[in-house]
Amino acid sequence: MFLRPLLRVSRSVPPRYATTVVVKRTLSTPPFPTIPQCPSPTCGCAATPELPAGLPIEHNKPLNGTMAAYAEQVLVCTGKDDWVSRIEDENSGDNLAADIKELMGRGGTYSDPYHNVSTLNSSFPSTAPPPNQSEVQTNSVYLLPSFKYVPFLPRVSFDSVQALVRGYLLPTSLNRAHDALSPIHRDRLLRSTEHQSLLFGVQDVKDILVLICGHGGRDARCGIFGPVLRTEFENVLTRNNIGVLKGPVAIENQTAGMIEGPSATKTTSTARVGLISHIGGHKFAGNVIVYIPPGSRLATGEAHPLAGCGIWYGLIEPKHVDGIIQATVLQGRVIAEKFRGGIKAGGEILRL
Repeated sequence: MFLRPLLRVSRSVPPRYATTVVVKRTLSTPPFPTIPQCPSPTCGCAATPELPAGLPIEHNKPLNGTMAAYAEQVLVCTGKDDWVSRIEDENSGDNLAADIKELMGRGGTYSDPYHNVSTLNSSFPSTAPPPNQSEVQTNSVYLLPSFKYVPFLPRVSFDSVQALVRGYLLPTSLNRAHDALSPIHRDRLLRSTEHQSLLFGVQDVKDILVLICGHGGRDARCGIFGPVLRTEFENVLTRNNIGVLKGPVAIENQTAGMIEGPSATKTTSTARVGLISHIGGHKFAGNVIVYIPPGSRLATGEAHPLAGCGIWYGLIEPKHVDGIIQATVLQGRVIAEKFRGGIKAGGEILRL
C-alpha cells in the first residue's frame, strides 16, 4: 500500500510560529478495474493526423482529474458534424441548446451552481416525428448518465423544454447550501416527475455510446482529430462484432403507454459513434467519452464492471482505438494513462 505525505501548515499557532505537520493519506483503490497503459493495436489503424503549426497537444500534464464535474450531459441530436464556437449561437440563437441554457444557465429560472448540467450538440440525427405530426419540427436528446433518450421535443413551444428540464434535468435533492431558501424557491429547483409524462416516447438507452469531441468551430485540434477517430471507432467496433448504428433511432409500436425501439429488444451489442461539441481540454485532443449502458455484460456473462458509467479519455490517437475497445468496451477496464475522469448513474464522479 502506498502512502503519500501531504504538507499542511498548523493553524493553531500564530503564523510566525507555524510548524510543518506531515499528514499521511492512504491512496484509495479505484472503484473499477484498471490497466496502466493502452494495449497495442492488434490490427492496422489510420495514421495520426497532422495539426497546424501553433496548435500543440499537451503531453506533459497528467490527465486524471481534468474532467469537469457534472450531474448530467444533454446531447442535442443536430445531425451536423460541426457548429459555431458557442453552440447557443447556432441558427441565430434559435436552437435547443440555447433554450436549455436560458433556463438552467447563470441567471436562469432553474440556475443552480451546485448542479452542473452540461449541454452539448452531437452529430446524431434526431428521430422523425410521428406521421400525424410530421409537419412539426422536433429535436431528440440523449441524457447521460441517466441513459435516457427523448425522441420528440417540439420546437413550436417552450413547454417541451420546460418539461425536459423539470422532469429530467433538475436534481432530486438539493445541496445543503440551499437550506436557507424559501420552500417555494426550493421546490422550483427540484425535479418534478409529473413533468416526465408530458414528453412522448422516452426510452432507455441500450447502445454503447462513443462520443468524440469534433468541434472544429471551437478549436482545430478536435476538428481534425474528431472525424478520423469516428471512422476508426466504427471500423474497430465492427471488426469486434459490435453493430454500429448510424441512422436515427427508430421508434416503433407507437402507443399511448409504451414506445419500443429496436435497441429495446436487441440480443447483440450495438453502438453509436458521434461527434460532440466542446467538453473542455482541446489541448488533450483527441477527447473521447465511452458510455456503457446499464445491464451490459461481458462475453463471459458476468456483469460489465463499467455498466452505467461514462469514461473520459484524452490524448487518443487512431492507434489507441483498438485498445479502448478491447480493454474498456469488451473487458470493462479503465486505461489509467489516458483517463481524464468518469461518472456513474446518480452523478457520482470517478477518479483514480
